[in-house]
Amino acid sequence: MPHRPFRVLCCALLALATGCTTVTPSADRVAAQPLTADRLKAAAVTGADLGPGYTVTVMAPGRETGQGADRRTSDVAACQPVLDAVGPGDPVSGPAAETDLDVAVAANPKGSVYTGLLAFRPGRAADVQTELDRVLAQCGTFTSTGQSAGAPGRRGGVVRTRHRLARLDTPTPEGADGATAFTLTDESGPDPLAQRALMARTGTVLAVFTTVGTGKDPAPAPDDRLVRTQVAKLHKAQQP
Repeated sequence: MPHRPFRVLCCALLALATGCTTVTPSADRVAAQPLTADRLKAAAVTGADLGPGYTVTVMAPGRETGQGADRRTSDVAACQPVLDAVGPGDPVSGPAAETDLDVAVAANPKGSVYTGLLAFRPGRAADVQTELDRVLAQCGTFTSTGQSAGAPGRRGGVVRTRHRLARLDTPTPEGADGATAFTLTDESGPDPLAQRALMARTGTVLAVFTTVGTGKDPAPAPDDRLVRTQVAKLHKAQQP
């Protein structure tokens, strides 16, 4: 199963959120200034911000980190956004602006962090985080159906895969308005693929930090210095 960055999950959840035109006032509506694409890009961390041992690469928005595959269908409709987040899915409503980064950490070669910065209209970021909390509560375990590629010259077959989605306890980084962390595990093989994500909401922006691992070599927590530095820059960029 390909491991498409979790930033797409935010967009899929936004499309499913109800009552988006009338939202409860929240921190991102009251205090923060919406960011344009240029201002969001300027608020992204750089190697100079993080210091020696960090390499920051700007990526094309929506770039996939794994190989393509047929779309999988969840046996629970409410959990489909999870699968669309990590593999080819239906087009979904995106944020107003986006900047994607890949951050390599010399001290932890396996701890590369895919970082997606998503800027929304006031009120929308809180909607997405609320919808994510709902999905996490409903989709602890579910299965999906997809088509295997098959051997060269032969047709593939139907494959059923078991998935496990688990919320993780996480503190809210200083300067953020909220944070949600979770793992998504594909239990179809002998060494399950696992993705770990931290979504930090800062004003009108969601910063999604993602790492990848396996059952034998679990995905590490996103680098703390990266998270704190990025949140601080987003907070400063949205001040009146």
